[in-house]
Amino acid sequence: MTRPLGRFLLAAVIAALPQPGAAQETQPADAGLPGVTSYAPPRQESALAAGEGELTLAAQLTEGGPDLTRGLVWRVFATEAGPDGKLPLIAQGQGGTSTFPLPPGSYLVHAAFGRAGATKKITVGRGAQRENLVLEAGGLKLDAVLAGNRRIPARKLEFSIYDSETDANGDRAAIIEGVPPNTVVRLNAGTYHVVSRYGQVNAVVRSDIRVEAGKLTEATVEHHAAELTLKLVREPGGEAIADTSWSIVADSGDPVREAVGAYASMVLAEGEYTIIAKNRDRIYQRDFTVVAGQNQEVEVLATDGTAADAADAADTAD
Repeated sequence: MTRPLGRFLLAAVIAALPQPGAAQETQPADAGLPGVTSYAPPRQESALAAGEGELTLAAQLTEGGPDLTRGLVWRVFATEAGPDGKLPLIAQGQGGTSTFPLPPGSYLVHAAFGRAGATKKITVGRGAQRENLVLEAGGLKLDAVLAGNRRIPARKLEFSIYDSETDANGDRAAIIEGVPPNTVVRLNAGTYHVVSRYGQVNAVVRSDIRVEAGKLTEATVEHHAAELTLKLVREPGGEAIADTSWSIVADSGDPVREAVGAYASMVLAEGEYTIIAKNRDRIYQRDFTVVAGQNQEVEVLATDGTAADAADAADTAD
């Protein structure tokens, strides 16, 4: 029987995107350089002569919005590739509004704000000038619960954000993976494919979520899953038998998980499973139903009624 694994409960746009602070994703060194595929490291140059240009750069989330005061990474590139085929990186800086002394000429300027970014070609003359880059960016904050709004331990949750479009092979480009819950990820406005994973097995929820410029979108996932601890025992309530190999098979016949040890702990999506335990060339099995939100310890009895010789079991499988 097929059941839904979960759903996104809420996608609410609230207020303005907060300035960078706690629970923000780490700024990657080369995050989203639109139009810039590769570049050379900056050159060490002497101070610029008097009378050369001075470029002040500022960025806003939306047209007419306030200047961002921190969290930006600025990169200024030459417009022509060098002998190595890469765009020379002329200058870089971090923070908010920044000023760069530059010789007159044309440059590609890139502003990165988390995973959001914008690139603009700018011509610098002699004297001072100011240029604005509008990022058209917002934020996405993700969390997950079980049915009844019960909390899930944060250490067992992670989110991945992908491009909404697929390539010819059906794959999506990864924007950022392994995001902890309640982390604000800064993104360009648009629609993204979000994957929530509870545990490391098959409790996965997918959804497309739209990020709006200048706003924070919060989405909460409802997972239909439970945490299980498996043990092989000689009698109900008995001690777990060591050196046991475990296999979990879905009702479709597909293998789901393998583990080794006296105890096997995992998170499984709700549904029907067969639990197979192997110990000392004997195989024991039990059919089991995972009910969403009902975490429990599951015992498999090491009795003749549940046992099969490993060789015989292999022959039956063939």
